[in-house]
Amino acid sequence: MNDSAYSGYSSYTYSYEATTTTTTSTTTTTTKSSSGKSTSTSPSKAGPKAVIALGDNPIHGSGLGAFTIDGCPLPSMDYSPGGQDQFLRAALPCIEAMWKPSLQKANLPYQPVELVMVTSQITNTCGSMGPDRTAMYCDGTIYWTPNHYANEQGSANPNHPGKYLGQLAHEYGHHIQWLSGILRASSQAQYEKGGWDTEPGLDLNRRKELQATCFGGMTLAPLSHGAVPNDVISVALADAGSRGDYPIYPNRDHGAPERNAAWVNHGFRTNETSACNTWLASAADVS
Repeated sequence: MNDSAYSGYSSYTYSYEATTTTTTSTTTTTTKSSSGKSTSTSPSKAGPKAVIALGDNPIHGSGLGAFTIDGCPLPSMDYSPGGQDQFLRAALPCIEAMWKPSLQKANLPYQPVELVMVTSQITNTCGSMGPDRTAMYCDGTIYWTPNHYANEQGSANPNHPGKYLGQLAHEYGHHIQWLSGILRASSQAQYEKGGWDTEPGLDLNRRKELQATCFGGMTLAPLSHGAVPNDVISVALADAGSRGDYPIYPNRDHGAPERNAAWVNHGFRTNETSACNTWLASAADVS
């Protein structure tokens, strides 16, 4: 893969099983959290439940967005795996603090995302992945591939803290989708359309990925008010616009780079989840 010509986001994989339930799955897995404690990676059975819906999901309600925080102290960037781990774990509490109020306001479940550094071939509940691919979100966990990002040397994605913060914001966008029930609903819809690699399935996948990009732009909005340096924000936004489906890519499942640029900036400017409702957007806007 030529990173100067194509640089992709992760794809979320969900093993769909036919069901009529509208609550979250009760299956749980356990991973090691940033605090070192073992925690569940499924929303709790008690309390608010995810809603298995797309365009009419409660996360798209009015007045929901990434809330402003006072600051976000980030360490100096070290591009080694350990340095990336430290940087991302410092950013995550800020992101969690911005998004938790909206999930609570929408009466949706909340739990912090898990972060796992992938430096060798692994298998998780979504399948297998190696350290040479982009990050992957799966069932409450971001699987981050530090060597891949450190080795990206294309002119559109240089080693800069903004690239890492922007990619983390996109992956956290998938976490919002998972908590709200959108990921399960989109996987169900793709199953009913004959699979993710059919034309209707790819359209659904682009809507899912572009919404995560838009949510990523929303995450950057509060951080731009002095919480982090302006150059970090600007690089994060530019990096998002360099990723997506280039002509050399066989499946158009993430949206063209110009569509990623449009949605990340739309989320950044509006900071409203309703503005990121890609499920109701025209086909041209998710092409």
